[in-house]
Amino acid sequence: MIDEKVMELLSAVKDGRVSVEDAYEHFRDMPFEDLEHTRVDHHRLLRKGLPEVVFGEGKTLSQLYDIVGSFRQKDLDVLVTRIDAATGEALAGRFPEGTYSTEARCFFVRRERPAEGKGMVLVVSAGTSDSKVAEEAYVTSVFLGNETEKLYDVGVAGIHRLFQNLPTLKRARIIIVAAGMEGALPSIVAGIVGVPVIAVPTSVGYGASFSGLTALLAMLNSCSTVAVFNIDNGFGAAYFATLINSL
Repeated sequence: MIDEKVMELLSAVKDGRVSVEDAYEHFRDMPFEDLEHTRVDHHRLLRKGLPEVVFGEGKTLSQLYDIVGSFRQKDLDVLVTRIDAATGEALAGRFPEGTYSTEARCFFVRRERPAEGKGMVLVVSAGTSDSKVAEEAYVTSVFLGNETEKLYDVGVAGIHRLFQNLPTLKRARIIIVAAGMEGALPSIVAGIVGVPVIAVPTSVGYGASFSGLTALLAMLNSCSTVAVFNIDNGFGAAYFATLINSL
Protein backbone atom coordinates (compact mmCIF):
# COMPACT_ATOMS: atom_id res chain seq x y z
CA MET A 1 0.00 0.00 0.00
CA ILE A 2 2.68 2.53 0.99
CA ASP A 3 4.90 1.65 -1.98
CA GLU A 4 1.95 2.31 -4.32
CA LYS A 5 1.28 5.64 -2.61
CA VAL A 6 4.96 6.60 -2.92
CA MET A 7 4.92 5.89 -6.66
CA GLU A 8 1.68 7.83 -7.08
CA LEU A 9 3.13 10.78 -5.20
CA LEU A 10 6.37 10.76 -7.19
CA SER A 11 4.40 10.59 -10.44
CA ALA A 12 2.28 13.53 -9.29
CA VAL A 13 5.42 15.55 -8.58
CA LYS A 14 6.85 14.63 -11.97
CA ASP A 15 3.63 15.69 -13.71
CA GLY A 16 3.43 18.93 -11.76
CA ARG A 17 0.22 18.00 -9.96
CA VAL A 18 1.89 18.12 -6.55
CA SER A 19 4.54 20.62 -5.47
CA VAL A 20 7.89 19.56 -4.08
CA GLU A 21 6.95 21.24 -0.78
CA ASP A 22 3.70 19.25 -0.48
CA ALA A 23 5.52 16.03 -1.37
CA TYR A 24 8.03 16.76 1.37
CA GLU A 25 5.22 17.08 3.90
CA HIS A 26 3.95 13.64 2.86
CA PHE A 27 7.41 12.08 3.10
CA ARG A 28 8.25 13.71 6.42
CA ASP A 29 6.30 11.07 8.36
CA MET A 30 7.61 8.15 6.30
CA PRO A 31 10.32 7.06 8.78
CA PHE A 32 7.86 7.40 11.68
CA GLU A 33 5.21 9.71 13.04
CA ASP A 34 6.00 11.08 16.49
CA LEU A 35 2.85 11.13 18.63
CA GLU A 36 4.93 12.04 21.73
CA HIS A 37 3.85 8.88 23.56
CA THR A 38 4.43 6.62 20.51
CA ARG A 39 6.52 6.70 17.35
CA VAL A 40 4.42 5.01 14.67
CA ASP A 41 6.62 3.19 12.14
CA HIS A 42 4.83 3.93 8.86
CA HIS A 43 8.01 3.06 6.98
CA ARG A 44 7.83 -0.60 8.03
CA LEU A 45 5.52 -1.66 5.22
CA LEU A 46 7.92 -0.23 2.64
CA ARG A 47 10.97 -1.65 4.46
CA LYS A 48 9.66 -5.12 5.31
CA GLY A 49 6.63 -5.66 3.09
CA LEU A 50 4.37 -6.00 6.16
CA PRO A 51 2.91 -3.17 8.26
CA GLU A 52 3.58 -2.38 11.89
CA VAL A 53 1.05 -4.11 14.14
CA VAL A 54 0.04 -2.46 17.40
CA PHE A 55 0.43 -4.41 20.65
CA GLY A 56 -2.50 -2.99 22.58
CA GLU A 57 -1.89 -4.42 26.04
CA GLY A 58 -0.64 -1.76 28.43
CA LYS A 59 -1.64 1.19 26.22
CA THR A 60 -4.36 3.60 27.29
CA LEU A 61 -7.48 4.07 25.21
CA SER A 62 -6.39 7.63 24.44
CA GLN A 63 -3.04 6.39 23.16
CA LEU A 64 -4.76 3.77 20.99
CA TYR A 65 -7.10 6.42 19.56
CA ASP A 66 -4.04 8.43 18.52
CA ILE A 67 -2.18 5.44 17.09
CA VAL A 68 -5.09 4.01 15.11
CA GLY A 69 -5.96 7.52 13.97
CA SER A 70 -2.43 7.94 12.65
CA PHE A 71 -2.91 4.88 10.44
CA ARG A 72 -6.38 5.87 9.30
CA GLN A 73 -5.39 9.44 8.42
CA LYS A 74 -3.02 7.88 5.88
CA ASP A 75 -5.73 5.47 4.70
CA LEU A 76 -3.72 2.50 5.99
CA ASP A 77 -5.03 -0.77 7.39
CA VAL A 78 -4.26 -1.37 11.05
CA LEU A 79 -4.30 -4.30 13.49
CA VAL A 80 -4.31 -3.91 17.28
CA THR A 81 -3.71 -7.08 19.32
CA ARG A 82 -4.26 -8.01 22.98
CA ILE A 83 -7.08 -5.69 23.97
CA ASP A 84 -10.11 -6.39 26.13
CA ALA A 85 -13.71 -6.14 25.00
CA ALA A 86 -14.29 -2.67 26.45
CA THR A 87 -11.26 -1.26 24.62
CA GLY A 88 -12.12 -3.08 21.40
CA GLU A 89 -15.71 -1.84 21.44
CA ALA A 90 -14.53 1.71 22.12
CA LEU A 91 -12.16 1.54 19.13
CA ALA A 92 -14.97 0.17 16.95
CA GLY A 93 -17.13 3.09 18.06
CA ARG A 94 -14.43 5.63 17.19
CA PHE A 95 -13.46 3.86 13.93
CA PRO A 96 -16.69 2.22 12.66
CA GLU A 97 -14.96 0.88 9.56
CA GLY A 98 -13.10 -1.50 11.88
CA THR A 99 -14.00 -4.78 13.57
CA TYR A 100 -13.34 -6.09 17.07
CA SER A 101 -12.93 -9.85 17.47
CA THR A 102 -13.75 -10.85 21.03
CA GLU A 103 -12.24 -14.32 20.66
CA ALA A 104 -8.99 -13.06 19.13
CA ARG A 105 -8.87 -9.95 21.35
CA CYS A 106 -7.97 -7.95 18.25
CA PHE A 107 -9.29 -4.81 16.56
CA PHE A 108 -8.58 -4.36 12.88
CA VAL A 109 -9.35 -2.24 9.86
CA ARG A 110 -8.65 -4.05 6.61
CA ARG A 111 -9.84 -3.24 3.12
CA GLU A 112 -11.00 -6.20 1.06
CA ARG A 113 -8.35 -7.49 -1.31
CA PRO A 114 -7.32 -10.81 -2.85
CA ALA A 115 -5.08 -13.20 -0.91
CA GLU A 116 -1.42 -12.50 -1.63
CA GLY A 117 0.42 -15.57 -0.34
CA LYS A 118 1.45 -18.60 -2.35
CA GLY A 119 -0.70 -21.05 -0.43
CA MET A 120 -3.07 -21.65 2.44
CA VAL A 121 -2.14 -21.05 6.08
CA LEU A 122 -3.93 -23.49 8.38
CA VAL A 123 -4.42 -22.61 12.05
CA VAL A 124 -4.92 -25.64 14.29
CA SER A 125 -5.84 -25.70 17.98
CA ALA A 126 -5.46 -28.68 20.28
CA GLY A 127 -8.47 -27.78 22.41
CA THR A 128 -11.25 -25.23 22.58
CA SER A 129 -9.40 -23.62 25.48
CA ASP A 130 -6.52 -22.83 23.11
CA SER A 131 -8.81 -21.00 20.69
CA LYS A 132 -8.03 -17.46 21.89
CA VAL A 133 -4.41 -17.88 20.85
CA ALA A 134 -5.42 -19.70 17.68
CA GLU A 135 -7.89 -16.94 16.81
CA GLU A 136 -5.20 -14.29 17.28
CA ALA A 137 -3.12 -16.23 14.75
CA TYR A 138 -6.10 -16.62 12.42
CA VAL A 139 -7.11 -12.94 12.47
CA THR A 140 -3.48 -11.86 12.01
CA SER A 141 -2.96 -14.24 9.10
CA VAL A 142 -6.09 -12.99 7.32
CA PHE A 143 -5.15 -9.37 8.05
CA LEU A 144 -1.71 -9.90 6.51
CA GLY A 145 -3.25 -11.18 3.30
CA ASN A 146 -3.09 -14.96 3.50
CA GLU A 147 -5.70 -17.46 2.43
CA THR A 148 -6.37 -18.87 5.90
CA GLU A 149 -8.40 -21.75 7.29
CA LYS A 150 -8.81 -23.11 10.79
CA LEU A 151 -9.19 -26.52 12.40
CA TYR A 152 -9.98 -26.43 16.11
CA ASP A 153 -10.29 -28.95 18.96
CA VAL A 154 -8.33 -31.79 17.35
CA GLY A 155 -5.89 -32.51 20.19
CA VAL A 156 -4.24 -35.70 21.33
CA ALA A 157 -7.03 -36.64 23.75
CA GLY A 158 -9.05 -37.62 20.67
CA ILE A 159 -6.45 -37.87 17.94
CA HIS A 160 -8.94 -39.44 15.51
CA ARG A 161 -10.41 -35.95 15.13
CA LEU A 162 -7.11 -34.82 13.62
CA PHE A 163 -6.74 -37.79 11.28
CA GLN A 164 -10.26 -37.29 9.95
CA ASN A 165 -9.02 -33.94 8.61
CA LEU A 166 -5.92 -35.15 6.78
CA PRO A 167 -7.07 -33.72 3.42
CA THR A 168 -7.21 -30.24 4.98
CA LEU A 169 -3.79 -30.66 6.58
CA LYS A 170 -2.30 -31.77 3.27
CA ARG A 171 -3.69 -28.73 1.42
CA ALA A 172 -1.88 -26.30 3.71
CA ARG A 173 1.40 -24.60 2.81
CA ILE A 174 2.14 -23.61 6.42
CA ILE A 175 0.47 -24.92 9.58
CA ILE A 176 0.27 -23.07 12.90
CA VAL A 177 -0.53 -25.31 15.86
CA ALA A 178 -1.58 -23.86 19.24
CA ALA A 179 -1.52 -26.28 22.16
CA GLY A 180 -1.36 -26.14 25.93
CA MET A 181 -1.21 -28.92 28.54
CA GLU A 182 1.71 -31.18 27.48
CA GLY A 183 2.07 -29.49 24.07
CA ALA A 184 2.23 -32.68 22.01
CA LEU A 185 0.05 -31.78 19.03
CA PRO A 186 2.63 -29.83 16.92
CA SER A 187 4.98 -32.83 16.94
CA ILE A 188 2.24 -35.11 15.70
CA VAL A 189 1.19 -32.71 12.96
CA ALA A 190 4.80 -32.19 11.85
CA GLY A 191 5.24 -35.94 11.67
CA ILE A 192 2.48 -36.40 9.09
CA VAL A 193 2.93 -33.38 6.79
CA GLY A 194 5.77 -32.12 4.64
CA VAL A 195 5.31 -28.38 5.16
CA PRO A 196 6.54 -25.94 7.84
CA VAL A 197 4.81 -26.34 11.19
CA ILE A 198 4.88 -23.41 13.61
CA ALA A 199 4.16 -24.37 17.20
CA VAL A 200 2.60 -21.97 19.71
CA PRO A 201 2.47 -23.09 23.35
CA THR A 202 -0.50 -21.73 25.24
CA SER A 203 -0.83 -20.96 28.93
CA VAL A 204 -3.69 -23.47 29.22
CA GLY A 205 -3.39 -26.30 31.72
CA TYR A 206 -3.26 -27.35 35.36
CA GLY A 207 -0.52 -26.43 37.84
CA ALA A 208 2.34 -28.50 36.45
CA SER A 209 1.86 -26.90 33.04
CA PHE A 210 3.44 -23.79 34.64
CA SER A 211 1.35 -21.39 32.53
CA GLY A 212 2.61 -22.81 29.26
CA LEU A 213 6.23 -23.51 30.17
CA THR A 214 5.72 -27.29 30.01
CA ALA A 215 4.25 -27.01 26.50
CA LEU A 216 7.04 -24.66 25.43
CA LEU A 217 9.78 -27.04 26.58
CA ALA A 218 8.01 -30.01 24.97
CA MET A 219 7.82 -28.20 21.64
CA LEU A 220 11.48 -27.14 21.84
CA ASN A 221 12.34 -30.81 22.40
CA SER A 222 10.13 -32.09 19.58
CA CYS A 223 11.42 -35.11 17.70
CA SER A 224 9.65 -33.71 14.64
CA THR A 225 11.03 -30.49 13.13
CA VAL A 226 8.92 -27.55 14.29
CA ALA A 227 9.52 -23.83 14.73
CA VAL A 228 8.46 -22.65 18.19
CA PHE A 229 7.11 -19.25 19.21
CA ASN A 230 6.68 -17.75 22.65
CA ILE A 231 3.83 -18.70 24.96
CA ASP A 232 0.45 -17.41 23.68
CA ASN A 233 2.11 -15.58 20.76
CA GLY A 234 -0.39 -16.32 18.01
CA PHE A 235 0.44 -13.00 16.34
CA GLY A 236 4.13 -13.83 16.00
CA ALA A 237 3.39 -17.23 14.51
CA ALA A 238 1.06 -15.74 11.89
CA TYR A 239 3.54 -12.99 11.02
CA PHE A 240 6.30 -15.55 10.47
CA ALA A 241 3.94 -17.79 8.49
CA THR A 242 3.23 -14.81 6.23
CA LEU A 243 6.94 -14.31 5.57
CA ILE A 244 7.24 -17.99 4.59
CA ASN A 245 4.13 -17.81 2.46
CA SER A 246 5.56 -14.93 0.43
CA LEU A 247 8.71 -16.84 -0.57
